[in-house]
Order: sequence, then structure tokens, then C-alpha cells
Amino acid sequence: MSVTASNSQAAQAVSGPPIEFMFKQIMEAVHKSQMEIAELRSECHELRQANASLERQVREGLQNNNGSRLGTPGFTTPAPGSPQLRAKSPFLTPNTVPALAVPPSIYVPSPLSDHALTQFPFGVREIPGFWVVIPAGGAGTRLWPLSREEHPKFLLDLTLKGRSLIQATWDRLIPLSSAARTAIVAGPAHVKSIKEQLPDLLPHNLFCEPSAKDSMAAIGLAAAVLAVRDPNAIIGSFAADHMISGDDAFLAAVAEAVEVAKKDYLVTIGIAPSHPSTGFGYVRLGEKLGFKDAPNARLVSSFKEKPDARTAAAYIKTGNYRWNAGMFVTKAAFLMELLKEYKPELHDGLQRIARAWDDESLRQKVLDEVWPGLEKIAIDHAVAEPAAMDRRVAVVPATFGWDDVGDFSSLADLLPAESNQPRILGDSGLVVTEQAAGGIVVPGSGRLVSLLGVDDLVIVDMPDTLLVTTRARSQEVKRLVKKCREAGWKQLL
Repeated sequence: MSVTASNSQAAQAVSGPPIEFMFKQIMEAVHKSQMEIAELRSECHELRQANASLERQVREGLQNNNGSRLGTPGFTTPAPGSPQLRAKSPFLTPNTVPALAVPPSIYVPSPLSDHALTQFPFGVREIPGFWVVIPAGGAGTRLWPLSREEHPKFLLDLTLKGRSLIQATWDRLIPLSSAARTAIVAGPAHVKSIKEQLPDLLPHNLFCEPSAKDSMAAIGLAAAVLAVRDPNAIIGSFAADHMISGDDAFLAAVAEAVEVAKKDYLVTIGIAPSHPSTGFGYVRLGEKLGFKDAPNARLVSSFKEKPDARTAAAYIKTGNYRWNAGMFVTKAAFLMELLKEYKPELHDGLQRIARAWDDESLRQKVLDEVWPGLEKIAIDHAVAEPAAMDRRVAVVPATFGWDDVGDFSSLADLLPAESNQPRILGDSGLVVTEQAAGGIVVPGSGRLVSLLGVDDLVIVDMPDTLLVTTRARSQEVKRLVKKCREAGWKQLL
């Protein structure tokens, strides 16, 4: 062997493996660490929620032993005790939550909520004379085919926590009103499912509207009936299918809104925008009202429809705009006064129905005569916008997190995910990916869904329907539903 060859081999032995090989090993180790960290973060989040629930159970158990009555039996349901016990499907059976290896009486955290323990026990948060009204309507067409007309999104468990959106809404608001003063407005197709999911809902507090007439007729029906039952009632309307994070901030904002409503205002809750959304309406803040018991309350300067991207960015920049979440708090009688002024025919029709509502021998006859002729209009257009012009609408700016889960892109943001992986709503064992980042997969058919080299897709695989689109176009699913209806596929909608 030559001296040169010997020196070359010696140098290679000293230098060790090629740099490229070492770099590859380092990157693999970094990637593995990132995956493990993401998994640990997800587990820690789940465990924090479970721990908060256990602490709440202990605290409420101590209070119950002292004779206080907190909530209702429906306020305590089985809850997932660890990330490994996450439900496998967003569809709840009539028996609701699957059996899990945890004690049977743990309060279920509502979606996205940190449920931090507060300095006030929930028992003292009940507001005398305050009624919660939950309009449960809409088909959620932008979440089709997961959401259907017969089984809309408010009946679905979109976080796989074991509680549907309407159940989470009930859980969140029950401390303020109790079951005795919580009402649901729904269509006939959903009454049975709502009764199954909310066993503590009192039968006379379930208002069935014969057909969808938009939010003014739905909320107005509840307001008219409750004003007859309790002339001093203050009502708060909160959609059945929205998600809230930060329950303490939410409940505090509602309590402040009630104080403003007592002074004859229609009060909305304005959500601090986290980004310039084009999917939400906006509320422009006016001057401060200066109420001692509602220090954050302001007049509403104006309501703004969903803006384009440039306008939304301009709104955010001013700092004077809040998202319009469609939450309204007011005296039931005052809402009817506004309706009488701005929409007298709608007012008269609802008043006629309300007078007959609690007489079952008359109710259906009056509904058949009056309801079909009622105007179909949103509460914003019917009373909120014109009343704001007359300085009779207030807003309580709030800082809690809120989302109306209006499309699959919004839903994807609310679900946990590993790094560079799509979000999965359902059994993750049915989804196999390779170099597929972002997006959301709903494996609802039981079949394996496999993705290779595609990013930010929306794949909803149901037993009877398959939807494939992109996150960027998920707002347009509603258009696809319309085309399916026109093509004769109504049975799948």
C-alpha cells in the first residue's frame, strides 16, 4: 500500500462519518423531540382540564355538604379523564357520553374553556329574575356533511369531550339562571334530540317554532311568552352552537350586561377581535355610559355587516370595533316595546301567540293562524340597528375567547394537532399521513383515510358522502350544499 493511500485512510478514520450523515441524524433527533413536546403539551392541556374538574368537584362537594344547592343533576356528567380516553366520534348517542374509567360525577368543561377556579363559588352567581334563552336553529351548512338539517352542529360534540355544543352552552349559563329559568327555542325536527341531550330542560321552557323565521321571531317568541309569565324578566339570548373560552370573563360580562339592561337598554356583548375576520359582523363602540355598576358599558355607535379584508383590517387598527357575536341581554318587555316601534306587525303577531301559549288547547290554533305570516328577519336588522340610531343599544366589551365555528377552517383551529399533521375529528387510528400538513380530516365512515403530499385539505368522509376541499375555500361549502339540493340530493342534506 502506498504512503498516500495510507494517509488518506488515516485522515478519514480521524474525521469520522460524513457531515451530511451527522446532520441527518441531528435533524431526525430534533424532529422526534418536537413531536414528543407537542404530544406532551397536548396531554398537559388535557390533564389541566381534568384537574380543574376534580378541584371543582371537591369544592362543590364541600358546599353541598353545607346544604347549598348548586346547579342541577344535568350539570354533572361523566368526563374524559385523560387524553387517551378522548371520544372517537362527534356524534352523541341518546345516552350521550360513552362509559369512561373515571368517577361518574365530574363536571364536564365546556369546549375551549380553561374553567379556572374563581374567588366566587358558582352558587352565588345566580342573577334573580334573569332568564337564559338559547335559540337552537340553523342547519350549519358550512359544516356539511358533518352537520345536517336533521342533526345540525349544535347537537354535535365538535371537541370530542363528550358534550355537544348545546350541552356546553347549557353548562356554561346554568350558574346564572338555573334550569327553572333556562329556555330553548327550536324547530320541531330537533325537539326530540334536545330533550335527550338536556334532560333537565323543563318541558314548558322548550319553545317549538313551527318553521324557521330567523332570529327575531325566535327570540321574540321567547321574550313575548316570558314577559307574560314574568313582566319583570330580563332575558339573555345566546346561540346554541358557539364556543367560548374563559368562562369567568364570559359570566362577568353577562352580569354587567344585565345591570345595563335594567336601565332600559338593549345590550350586546362585543368580543375583542383577535384578527381582522371577514366572517363576522362588527360593533362600533360609542361613548362610555358611566354606570357605576357597569363600568365597561358603552353606547353602540353602529353595527357593521361582514366587511372585506381591507375594511376589517382598518376596523382593527382603530381599536374602536368589536365582533358582533349575536348575544343580546335586555328586559323582555323592553324588547317587545322596541319591536312594537320598529316592526309593529311582527310585535302584534308574537303578542297574540304569547297570550295563548300556555293554554295548550289554543296554542296550536293560534300558531297555525299567525306564524306563517310573520316576517323573516334577523334581530340585528329588526331592532338592534334602528335602536342604535336612537341611542338605545349598549355594548359591554369583553375579552373572553369566542368562535361561532362557522366552517371547517374555524373548526380545525379549535382541535389539537401534532406538528405538521392535519387536525383529526374522530378516531385518529383511521387516518394515515405522509408529508401532509395542516387541514382537517373527519374519518366518519369507519374507512381508512390516507393522505400523501397534500397540505391544508378538508376531508370529511361520512358513510353516505365524501367532501374534499381546501381550508381556504371552506366558507364556500354552503354553495356546494345548494348545488347538491338542486341536483336532487336533498336526502343527504
